[in-house]
Amino acid sequence: MLQKTPRPLSPRVEALLERMTLEEKQAQLMGFWVDQGDEVVAPMSGGKKSSTRYEEAVADGIGHLTRVYGTRPVDPLERARWLWAEQRRLQQETRLGIPALVHEECLTGLAAWQAATFPTPLAWGASFDADLVEEMGRAIGSSMRALGIHQGLAPVLDVIRDPRWGRVDECIAEDPLVVGVIGTAYVRGLQSEGVHATLKHFVGYSASQAGRNHAPVHLGRREIEDVLLPPFEMAIREGGARSVMNSYTDIDGVPVAADPYYLDEVLRGRWGFEGVVVSDYFAVDFLRTMHRIAADRGEAAALAISAGIDVELPSPDAYTTLAGQVRAGALDARVLDRAVARVLSQKEKLGLLDADFSREPTAVDLDPPAHRAIARRLAEESVVLLSNDGILPLDPSARQRIAVIGPNADSAEALMGCYSFVNHVLVHHPGTEPGIALPTVLQSIREEFPHADIVHSPGCAVESADRSALPAAVAEAEAADVAVVVVGDRAGLFGRGTVGEGNDVESLDLPGIQRDLVEAVIATGTPVVLVVMTGRPYVLDWALPALRGDGAGGGAVTGLGAVNSRAHAAADRAAGAVPAAAALQTFFPGEEGGPAVAALLSGRATPSGRLPVSLPRSAGAQPFSYLRPVLGGRTDVTSADPTPVRPFGYGLSYTTFSHEELTAADVVGVGADLRVTVRVRNTGSRTGTDVVQLYAHDEVASVTRPLAQLIGFQRVTLDAGTSQVVRFEVPAARLSFTGVDGVRRVEPGRIRLWVGGSCDHEETTAMAEIVDGAALNR
Repeated sequence: MLQKTPRPLSPRVEALLERMTLEEKQAQLMGFWVDQGDEVVAPMSGGKKSSTRYEEAVADGIGHLTRVYGTRPVDPLERARWLWAEQRRLQQETRLGIPALVHEECLTGLAAWQAATFPTPLAWGASFDADLVEEMGRAIGSSMRALGIHQGLAPVLDVIRDPRWGRVDECIAEDPLVVGVIGTAYVRGLQSEGVHATLKHFVGYSASQAGRNHAPVHLGRREIEDVLLPPFEMAIREGGARSVMNSYTDIDGVPVAADPYYLDEVLRGRWGFEGVVVSDYFAVDFLRTMHRIAADRGEAAALAISAGIDVELPSPDAYTTLAGQVRAGALDARVLDRAVARVLSQKEKLGLLDADFSREPTAVDLDPPAHRAIARRLAEESVVLLSNDGILPLDPSARQRIAVIGPNADSAEALMGCYSFVNHVLVHHPGTEPGIALPTVLQSIREEFPHADIVHSPGCAVESADRSALPAAVAEAEAADVAVVVVGDRAGLFGRGTVGEGNDVESLDLPGIQRDLVEAVIATGTPVVLVVMTGRPYVLDWALPALRGDGAGGGAVTGLGAVNSRAHAAADRAAGAVPAAAALQTFFPGEEGGPAVAALLSGRATPSGRLPVSLPRSAGAQPFSYLRPVLGGRTDVTSADPTPVRPFGYGLSYTTFSHEELTAADVVGVGADLRVTVRVRNTGSRTGTDVVQLYAHDEVASVTRPLAQLIGFQRVTLDAGTSQVVRFEVPAARLSFTGVDGVRRVEPGRIRLWVGGSCDHEETTAMAEIVDGAALNR
């Protein structure tokens, strides 16, 4: 087994470890969920409430306090006063005086009452804007730090493998580079404010069988090494992430929570990770109850801590047996000490061992204008224009009648993902206001189009099969100049909602009768602008014009054009397909999502989002990834066609771009950077932002390789008629893969490079040759 020699412990930590009793050591390896009730906000949490009273649990100290702010709607200042007093009590009334580490969910912002809610991670991926995501991470970290929170349970670095999985809305992309770059940016931002990030779910969670939550994973080592592990490695090596959370799943029969190969050999031995591994909630006891590889809680605890899980969350459970096991000789004391040393080192690094809790916060604003501005920018940048026959942008000065239709048009909940406080917690407290402004799409359109006559009709509910409201919506559309139809998901958990943790699906059709609603409105002949607000990609071929030519973008000559030609739209209708006049895809855009969508409809903002995940053809074509070899796509040897309706990286604008003059060095050594240049030109009539995407294909390799692999991307804003030479410096290691011998290396050979409007669009190409070979994971 690979093993990195750990850094020596500080004298402070060594002295503490020497003084501690077994019970005090055990206490540091557990959390306590102070406010845990019967609400289901974690897997099986309704039946997993700890029987240990808080006073008993913290008598010898405690490792973590779980979701002090994020379990129910509590006034932040009142709860801060309680927390400061409790930390003082732990300092003064426990023998060692070690404060608790406080952790919270923070995937789309601090999951607490009155805190800002940012776009969901799929929207981060769609923006392709790492700098803005880092800025968001800093904003989230500043709120957490102000409330005495030390660790955030984010980001999710699972690479999307199957959109049927309910937790897709928590993921960033189907491409490991995008996941790694964007996720690492979030880590840097959060940790710059002194809050430790937690990478999850390590590893394999997103590749569960048939997209079912917690289901087994059947993957070869190569796919794990080359697709699923790289984002975690990047966030640790380049982002300095300080914590990791295990995956619930098993890989080839071995639960990750009990697998030292991943939790020790890869994580610590290969990558040099020196932080703390925390269990996902109840994951240790799941070794007994769900995986059934442990006969009792003690055996589950021994398996988990020996594999490398340092802290059991959320509350005392299996790890309450550790002290007794050491005392009985059933568990090596050094295993216990190893975990305790990591926890104490983390608390020392956070300044907790010398923290002063004498001065409580007297004022806090968790949703200041600066946070809302970041949320607005990220929402605008993340919306993907899927099609446009020229109807967009709508004229905000025109006197027109706009029918705003659909179940998500006037829903604040539809703006947010399953780990937002509103959808995760507040749903259990009906009547409680969210504590933040949440303008809906309807409200925002009314403000954006002051001269228009705005009418509204929901048409149907997100999930219901009730058709009684359809006629009213159709009537409003018939009388309108344009209809904006807002459909999609409702995020929730474990059967509450259509997407989110535990909300896996067998179909990728829009939930309920929403497709019927859209088609009925289209049939009126009124131009329809479709806004799809979801947490996963859905089958939308019936609402979109067929891609033609090179597949870069709906008939636009340059690939990222604003307009699908009227001739193509007419051809679609002649063929029996009646697409919407325009379609926008937005992934849960957060608290400023309504104004962002309205600004894009009016042209005050210009679309620049790109698909971070392929738009599927059908549920039966899943799992699918653009990172596919020849036989992973459409071929003559099968009648099944998995080709997506829109490919990874696709997105239109209100202007057009061309990509020309791609250049690359003819020969590149394995230890060098691949230097590439390309000229990007705005060939349209307005300022816009292009996401320049650099792809590569290894033409002949020792194992099958993807036909397209993203190796670089940049956002570039250009005025109409201007151009810019964009430069990429790509480490040759980005082209590495795991060979036949199981060793990851850069293999010599010819590499085809291209830049275009999506993974399928080779607009300008070049060749390079990699010379020499070197192993990267020995």
